[in-house]
Amino acid sequence: MKLTDAVGDRSNYVFFGEAGCGKSEIAVNLALALAAEGRRPVHFFDLDMTKPLFRSRDVAQTMRDGGATVHFEQQFMDAPTQVGGPSVALRSAECYTILDVGGDYIGAGAVGMYAPLLRQSDTAAFYVVNPYRPWSMELRHIDGVLGQVLGAAHLPLEAMTFIGNPNLGMATTRSDVSEGLARLRETLGEYVPIPFACVQEALWPMEDGETPLVPIRLYLTYPWEQTI
Repeated sequence: MKLTDAVGDRSNYVFFGEAGCGKSEIAVNLALALAAEGRRPVHFFDLDMTKPLFRSRDVAQTMRDGGATVHFEQQFMDAPTQVGGPSVALRSAECYTILDVGGDYIGAGAVGMYAPLLRQSDTAAFYVVNPYRPWSMELRHIDGVLGQVLGAAHLPLEAMTFIGNPNLGMATTRSDVSEGLARLRETLGEYVPIPFACVQEALWPMEDGETPLVPIRLYLTYPWEQTI
């Protein structure tokens, strides 16, 4: 399964989740995949105002080289400034719009003003859960962060589609992925479906048997982890 098949045919895609869950990686992969298909222009908005590391804007040139238009606001000393234009793009059926939202409720607050547009049928909102992140290891932690995110974004639970991302960075093994998926099913399986999970391209091909897996490439890494 390809990422573009997994996310469904929509015009708008919005990614939420705990800080460090990997939502930016997935969002960047989707932008490049949609741009490569060439069916519509791709507009990518980096709305992360919560941290200075692992922002999708760090690979803006890679996305531009791949055919996507990237929008973000230059910040001074991590000041909470936000780029304009998402509402116009979200209303357009002539382009793909991808919103990479900052982590936790602080980041989700940046899209609260767009809540009516995020509820429209042509928008898919994804909540990325990485079972190896500190606040995604137990149901009560996931529920706590999720509740804050939904409140800040003014969205109902039903608006979210949950994505698994059992990822420990470049050192992730197939065993890590399998163990992480088992954790996700144990904590969330009784309450919400997980239609697919992401796995590093370097570990592909890989099958789980219960959860469909989608390969993604890691773009946002520490400099010393990057390979040519």
